[in-house]
Amino acid sequence: MKHSYLTLLILILLGTFSSKAQQDPQYTQYMYNTQVVNPAYAGNREALSFGLLYRTQWVNFGDGAPNTGTFTVNSPIANNMGLGLSVVNDRIGPAIETNFNIDYSYSINTSETGKLSFGLKAGLDILDVDFSKLRRHDPDPNLPVSGNVDNKLQPQIGAGIYYNTEKFYAGLSVPNFLSTEHFDTSSIESVGNTRVETTAAERMHYFLIAGYVFDLSDNLKFKPATLFKMVSGSPLQADVSANFLLYDKVTLGAAYRWSAAMSGLVGFQASDNIFIGFAYDYQTTDIEAYSDGSYEVMLRFELFNRPERVLTPRFF
Repeated sequence: MKHSYLTLLILILLGTFSSKAQQDPQYTQYMYNTQVVNPAYAGNREALSFGLLYRTQWVNFGDGAPNTGTFTVNSPIANNMGLGLSVVNDRIGPAIETNFNIDYSYSINTSETGKLSFGLKAGLDILDVDFSKLRRHDPDPNLPVSGNVDNKLQPQIGAGIYYNTEKFYAGLSVPNFLSTEHFDTSSIESVGNTRVETTAAERMHYFLIAGYVFDLSDNLKFKPATLFKMVSGSPLQADVSANFLLYDKVTLGAAYRWSAAMSGLVGFQASDNIFIGFAYDYQTTDIEAYSDGSYEVMLRFELFNRPERVLTPRFF
């Protein structure tokens, strides 16, 4: 069984490093992690907002299973502007990739409750890959054994738009416009008559998010939400979720990622300033036979909230 784990992981890694479209990390609690994919969200919560999220994917799959950590902080500043910092650390197999980005937004009031925000994202991507960490139970000449990457730096520039009212939100974004190759041509090897490419190329990712809050009663709110992720060379990823907020304190929900996973979500407004969320994914693919699902935990901490936001916490 351990050999099966290793075989699966190597196949996944080859798909990651040999493909022409490398996917960004995915999140089940995307509705609480909007700033990472859309810079126009910076400052939108009208408070100094800190966010932490950790995702461990395919638990008990074996060494090298993906895990992702994110940190965000953002705040409104003068003249309808917002400013923030987002950091994403993504690990899979021998690869460690970290993104540091500054997020800026400018908002226009379109009505008494409506606001349209435009955002810019700029920063650096740092990639490390150590192929010696690949454990092989059977030598395979098609697996790369050299061409390691040490602190490869690439710039990132992205943009987004975000519209919201008190009940509705929608956003469209491209976190990185730059299409860059992480590996130099020197890392392309020839094994016999076989040409092995170990080039991982970033492609533009398009994110579309939307949600609406229905007041079912004084103490019960219902929010359906969705996220679509599109990238050239990969299937469309569609996430849909349904969350219920009880007494402005407890969130219960379920989600489905098309042809990939079913999820359960729980959240708790521990205080006026602190929100804690948890999610579990059950994979609907063959990987579930080799793992015990995926888990996410997130924490949001806010300061200097507007009083009305404290009395009725916003559901997005």
